[in-house]
Amino acid sequence: MGDLYALDFDGVLCDSCGESSLSAVKAAKVRWPGLFDGVDSKLEDWIVDQMFKVRPVVETGYENLLLVRLLLEMRIPSIRESSVAEGLTVEGILENWSKLKPVIMEEWDEKREPLIDLFGKVRDDWLEDDLATWIGANRLYPGVADALKFASSKVYIVTTKQSRFADALLRELAGVTIPSERIYGLGTGPKVEVLKQLQKLPEHQGLRLHFVEDRLATLKNVITEPELDGWNLYLGKWGYNTQKEREEAAGISRIQLLELSDFSNKLK
Repeated sequence: MGDLYALDFDGVLCDSCGESSLSAVKAAKVRWPGLFDGVDSKLEDWIVDQMFKVRPVVETGYENLLLVRLLLEMRIPSIRESSVAEGLTVEGILENWSKLKPVIMEEWDEKREPLIDLFGKVRDDWLEDDLATWIGANRLYPGVADALKFASSKVYIVTTKQSRFADALLRELAGVTIPSERIYGLGTGPKVEVLKQLQKLPEHQGLRLHFVEDRLATLKNVITEPELDGWNLYLGKWGYNTQKEREEAAGISRIQLLELSDFSNKLK
């Protein structure tokens, strides 16, 4: 019996937080130029630093733009247009993002799709203008490149990242080309639906099914779907999750906590 691995990308294969944070600042300047009047490089550096701390709440890339603006409003009272910024802390964002996000989107009159398009365009422009620095702002986790190169299992990428960016990073950083039909990126539907599609394919019958993810909320969504009971679920401890989430995951029998070294060995 063989194995099929469905792998999240950001936080499992790739630490993209540096790139996504810098891209979000670039995109936020395009979307809300007036907010950045008087914002110096020191404050920008502070924002990027805070973005590393709040990264565990991000499910889809455009949320980085919202976080950049929210951090700016937390820091500069005079530009506040949201009711939630005053007194808000990083811990408050980590605890309550799912409640905060709809409030700020309504108060700022923002919609998901235009922000997704803008974030993608800013990344495309950076990638086209200066591929080397765009690639350099990302890094694969140690051992991942070799694990993918020499994987004996069938590997799929299941990510909320736009597929073209995942593909470029795998080629440039890992020297690996994964066929486009094996990369399920943004726009291919919720991850639970992708997993259902994968398990139904005739060529996957009889394979052991494994899903590696760094977001506990995503794994909990899988658990609520009886149709997906056949999947082995793993939370990558090296990814964008908090100690509190790892402790919660340890108490859930369906979820196995995974170390990076064990992950690389499993793929091989």
